[in-house]
Amino acid sequence: GLPLFATMAAVVSGGETVAGIIYDPMGDDWVMAEKGGGTWLRRPNGEAMRLQVAAPLPLAEMVGMASVAYMPAAARPLVLQNTNKVRLLSNYRCAGHEYRTFVSGHAQFMSYNKLMPWDHLAGVLMSQEAGGYAARLDGAPYLPSHVDGGLLVAIDRDSWDVLRREVFTF
Repeated sequence: GLPLFATMAAVVSGGETVAGIIYDPMGDDWVMAEKGGGTWLRRPNGEAMRLQVAAPLPLAEMVGMASVAYMPAAARPLVLQNTNKVRLLSNYRCAGHEYRTFVSGHAQFMSYNKLMPWDHLAGVLMSQEAGGYAARLDGAPYLPSHVDGGLLVAIDRDSWDVLRREVFTF
C-alpha cells in the first residue's frame, strides 16, 4: 500500500481554531499554522518554507480531492456526474495528506461531508492561512463544533462559488 497517513493536532480557544499541525512521519516533516501567521512547511534541519494555495484556474482545469462516501446517497450520482466538469478528482483517503497537497499549491479544491474535528480543524486553518477559502456547503463558516453539513475548501471565494454551483450541488 501507499504510506499515506499523518498525525494531526489543533488548538481551539474561544470556540475557534487558532493553531494546527500535520506531521508526516514518513517524510519526517510537518505543516503548521497559527491564526494570523501563515502556513509553513518545516523540516527537521530547521528549514521553513511559507506555503500558498494555487493560483485560480477555470473550472475545467481544476484538480481536487473529494469523497462521495459520506454524501447523501441520493446526491452521489449527480455529484459524480458533475465531476466531469473538472480536470481531475482524486481521493487519498487521508485528510492530512490532502490538506498538505492543497496548501502546497497542488490542488484547487477539496470537499468532505463527514466533518470530524480531528480530520479538519488543523487543515481548514492551514488552508485559510495559505490564502484559501473554506465554508460549509450552506455557506456558513466551519467551526470546531460542526460534524456535519459538508465542507468545501477552495483556493478563493470565487472558485468556491463556482464549485458549489457546478459540482457540489446537493
